[in-house]
Amino acid sequence: MTHSPVTTDPSPAAVGIPNRLVGKRIVVTGGARGIGASIARRAAAEGAEVAVLDRLVDEGTAFADETGCRFSPVDLTDHAGTVEVMDAVIADLGGIDVLVNNAGILRFSPLLDISVAEWETTFAINTTAMLVTTQVAAKAMIAGPDPAGHRRGTIINLASMAGKTGGAGQGHYAASKAAVIALTRVTALELGPSGITANCLCPGYVLTEMGAATRTEEDVALWSTYSPLGRLADPADVAGVATFLASDDAAYMTGQALNVTGGMIMH
Repeated sequence: MTHSPVTTDPSPAAVGIPNRLVGKRIVVTGGARGIGASIARRAAAEGAEVAVLDRLVDEGTAFADETGCRFSPVDLTDHAGTVEVMDAVIADLGGIDVLVNNAGILRFSPLLDISVAEWETTFAINTTAMLVTTQVAAKAMIAGPDPAGHRRGTIINLASMAGKTGGAGQGHYAASKAAVIALTRVTALELGPSGITANCLCPGYVLTEMGAATRTEEDVALWSTYSPLGRLADPADVAGVATFLASDDAAYMTGQALNVTGGMIMH
């Protein structure tokens, strides 16, 4: 059986890109490919200064050359190293307005076969690294100027539909993404008084590189039937919602876990 092709983002001109993010300084983790790259590309097209963090050096360098985004290599399981890279990137940007915590891993394993090492690695990347980057970014946002009537910053976390519904073979992944949803709500509660909003996105099945090794044409056809729209998501579908959250149009939205599932779940 053959794998379904990974789709590519439409050109900015094709989707009528506005300029909602002009002047915003945005950091995207896991931005070298997939959903993160789509978010970074869209943000840059809307006028933001974008810095991408990723462990994939070749892909990150190529993406930066293509888009004009900045790129810094980082191993998010090295939490001390992550702090150093975040500090350097924020200093290079002259501050930070938006943090997109996108980096994550998905490895399938039956519940009774998940090793402690697999569990800890999944949480280290999907959840603990998010705490670390949020702490660094939020402190920088709070230390920055306080524009009257505007946010000091916003944090956008990538969770998953699995964080709400679970998924066979995804015990460690689903648990880590449920933790992301909870962390997002606590972030919104604690940082709201400082003018920082925090929301998370819960995508369903997205046609990215991460799942290409296990996704077949038959899988895509079956999963597409779960959506009233009859298709799976393109990374650009998620990027569009992330861009809205990063913009001032979402200034009064915080603490939400937004489904980007094509109607696969509706709560």
